[in-house]
Amino acid sequence: MVGMKIKWLSHSAFLIEGRDKVLVDPFLTGNPKAVMKPEEVDCDIICVTHGHGDHLGDAVPIARRTGAEIVSIVEMSSYLERCEVKSIGFNLGGTVKIRDTSITMVPAFHSSSIGAPGLEFSAAMAVGLIIDTGKVIYHAGDTCVFGDMKLIGELYKPEIAMLPIGGFYTMDPKQAALAVKLIGPKMVIPMHYGTWPLVEQDPEEFAKLVKKSSKAKVAIMQPGETLEV
Repeated sequence: MVGMKIKWLSHSAFLIEGRDKVLVDPFLTGNPKAVMKPEEVDCDIICVTHGHGDHLGDAVPIARRTGAEIVSIVEMSSYLERCEVKSIGFNLGGTVKIRDTSITMVPAFHSSSIGAPGLEFSAAMAVGLIIDTGKVIYHAGDTCVFGDMKLIGELYKPEIAMLPIGGFYTMDPKQAALAVKLIGPKMVIPMHYGTWPLVEQDPEEFAKLVKKSSKAKVAIMQPGETLEV
């Protein structure tokens, strides 16, 4: 397996450098915790878990500048194609391979929409993504905990799980700790917290809860920090 670098850009945004450079949920513009500007990000592939502005974010302008292909659920892909960017839209249970990276779409329990000028419309369902670009990563997107996370763990055996802990819009530390037990990763990275008061959480509390029921290592990252795995 190749070495990998994971950079947390804050919120749910990550730049994963393995066999390819994979950017996930690039919410930078308007993000009070953002550590990079959209024009500073270089990537080969962009993954979007759902249409909300704090996940779709700057995917379109980054894709236009870099030529990166955007991976999303099929209904969102139809919108992205109208934005004149390269897009692959597929669906739950499906796998696509782009360059040397395989991406599989798995369920998430959350709502999704896209805000367009003068119009807001459904962007189908939110999803999670299994990203294999040298190591297998499960980016859960926005979700509550659900029992089939155990199936995700059994089927794909992710080494690293990126899980929201912010509460209010997603699962909180207690639910996320149960998710870790269900998935069984070697490492878990908390995300989607601390961006605004509504999702303010203590990641150390999450780490303590995980320790009680799992052997997974909790990697608490700071915005802009890079982790080598």
